[in-house]
Amino acid sequence: MTNTTKPIQVFRGKYVESAHDVHIAVVTAKGDLLAYYGDPNRMTFARSSMKPFQAIPIVESGALEEFNLTEKELSLFCASHSGEAYHRKTVEEVLGKIRLEENHLQCGTHIPRDIDSYNKLIKEGKELTPLYSNCSGKHSGMLTGCVKQNMDVDTYRELSHPYQQQIIEAIADVCEFEKDKIKTSVDGCGVPVHQIPLHQLALAFGRLASPDEWENGNSKRRESLKQISDAMVNYPEMVAGTKRFDTDLMNAYQGRIVAKGGAEGVHCFGDRQTGIGVAVKIDDGNARGTNVASMEVLQQLKIGDQSIWDQLDMYYHAPVLNARKEKIGEIKSSFELNSTQKVN
Repeated sequence: MTNTTKPIQVFRGKYVESAHDVHIAVVTAKGDLLAYYGDPNRMTFARSSMKPFQAIPIVESGALEEFNLTEKELSLFCASHSGEAYHRKTVEEVLGKIRLEENHLQCGTHIPRDIDSYNKLIKEGKELTPLYSNCSGKHSGMLTGCVKQNMDVDTYRELSHPYQQQIIEAIADVCEFEKDKIKTSVDGCGVPVHQIPLHQLALAFGRLASPDEWENGNSKRRESLKQISDAMVNYPEMVAGTKRFDTDLMNAYQGRIVAKGGAEGVHCFGDRQTGIGVAVKIDDGNARGTNVASMEVLQQLKIGDQSIWDQLDMYYHAPVLNARKEKIGEIKSSFELNSTQKVN
């Protein structure tokens, strides 16, 4: 018997075929829990949603100025990009500025989301390279931070590397979570991945969106967050790519929303107008529910208006397609956020 009461439901025709549990935390930049669904303190590997905060040491090292890096390149450091030509070109430009080669990237290879680029590569008889990896931007950013600080570039992926330690310290600070309590493992691209409570992840996005509301944050770190947030909303196509949720979401909100998804059903965003941060985790890791859940939260919180939501309707009422590209079902949300008293 199918459970039709779960918060994310997958319909085939008019019948529920599958369903997913979801956990959501809605938190202000000051740390107040405003609303939640499921377990707002669920320990969660943030996966690629942590990329904006992994870029903090790059900004604070002075690398942007040293290597004349652009806002577009900073946005790419936060990306899970589609491997489109402009993504690959930008990574190459970064490597050129820091005088390293593509073989310095240790992100591995995979088939890019941009299938046209992949098909072109096959027709030309060429093989995939790390440039096509959705994490090549992040890795080029890590290399940039290492070069600026005269750190070893051959071992930059290791947890004990000083650059990775700078990242953990920055995450602990922004998330207000003790460094020793942050659990780590290895992400898909080979670098450390960080596990923190969902509440702390939402807090970080609130501060990314509105760093001035982080009353106890030092001015240098608040400015770093502002630079990263500005870069992402000014160049949203670098963060994801063509027909991707994060890019379309930031474009539709015209700079108000800063967003970053992650693997295993994670999606986070911050409202730059109110300082609210939101973290979403689909419990079973199925990413098909994240966009729907985030769109439901945006509407329940009344962030934006109908004209914006209409632009993003394909993500809110996500179609289920067959092999003929015919719509034969839909992924829908079926939950209501629990409001809560503001707590410190």
